[in-house]
Amino acid sequence: MSRPIRLLAATALLVPLAACSSAADSASDKPAATAAGFPYTVTNCGVKTTYDAPPKRAVTMNQHATEVMLELGLKDHLAGTAYLDDKVLPKYAKAYADIPVLAKEYPSYEKLLASDPDFVYGGYASAFLAGEGRSRAALAKSGIESRLDVEACAKRAVSMDDVYREVREVGSTFGVRARADRWVSGAERELTAAAKKSKDREPVPVFVYDSGDKTAFTAGGRGIGNDIIERAGGRNVFADLDKSFGDASWESVVDRKPETIVILDYGGTTVAQKKKRLLDDPVLADVPAIKHKRFAVLPLSDAVVGVRAPAAVSKLADQL
Repeated sequence: MSRPIRLLAATALLVPLAACSSAADSASDKPAATAAGFPYTVTNCGVKTTYDAPPKRAVTMNQHATEVMLELGLKDHLAGTAYLDDKVLPKYAKAYADIPVLAKEYPSYEKLLASDPDFVYGGYASAFLAGEGRSRAALAKSGIESRLDVEACAKRAVSMDDVYREVREVGSTFGVRARADRWVSGAERELTAAAKKSKDREPVPVFVYDSGDKTAFTAGGRGIGNDIIERAGGRNVFADLDKSFGDASWESVVDRKPETIVILDYGGTTVAQKKKRLLDDPVLADVPAIKHKRFAVLPLSDAVVGVRAPAAVSKLADQL
C-alpha cells in the first residue's frame, strides 16, 4: 500500500475541454512580479501564506498538481516535477517534455532542494511526508512555500466546487487568476452539457475498483470520484465509506449488487488484469456487473481533484 493515493489525509484519455484552454497566448495575464492581485494571502490545508509575487521555481509532485500548472500555462514556472500515475494528456505532452523530472516517484529531500525551488505543489498528502523529510514545515524552514491539493486535507465530501477552488487558488498564487476563471467557466459549461446525458435516468449502482485482493480498495463518499459518479448518472455503492478511498470486503461488494464496475487505470497492473481478477473470482459470480460483464474505465488522474475531473463526468456518463 505504498502508492500515494492510500496516504490521502482525508481522501481519457479525456476529451480536452475546448473552452478550458490555457490561454497561454494572452499577454494581458502573463505572470509577473508586478501582476495585479499581490500581495495574495491564502490558507491551504491549515497553512496560511502571503505571496508578494508569483513563485518563479515551482516543483510539482503528483500528476494532478502538474496538470493544473500546465493547464494554466505555467510551464516556465516549473523547475521540476515528479510522480506520474498515468500518461499526461496529449495536450500537455509537449510542455511536460520540457520539464526536468526529478524522480519517477518522490524525490529525496536533498534532490528536491537541489532543484532550487521556491514553491512545492503536492497532489497527495504523501508528497509532504514528515518521515521522508519533505514536510511542509521543513520546506518552510528552507524558505520554500508549498501547497497541497485540497482533496488531500478535506474534512468533508469534496465536489466540483473544490476543483474550481483549487484551480482558482493556484491561478491567484501565480498571478493568472483570469486564466483560472476562464477554465472554470468552460468546466461549468462542460458539466451542464454532461448533465443532459443522464437526465431522467435511473442511477446505475457503481462499484469502483482501484486495486486489492484480500479486500477491495475502492472510492468512498468523500472524494471527487463520488461526485463524478453521481453527475454521470451513477450511484456509488460505497458512498457511505467516509473516506476518499478505502478498503471494503468482497462480501460487501456482493451484498451491494453493483451493476457496473469502474476500473481505475494506472500503475503496473493493466485494466485487462484487473478485469480478469474480478471475472475469475467465484465469490463475485452473482454480482450483476460480473454476470453481464459491465465495466467502465477511468484513468486514476480523472478521479482526483484536478483539471480532468469535469470532463470525466461526460466520459463516465457515456460508458454508463
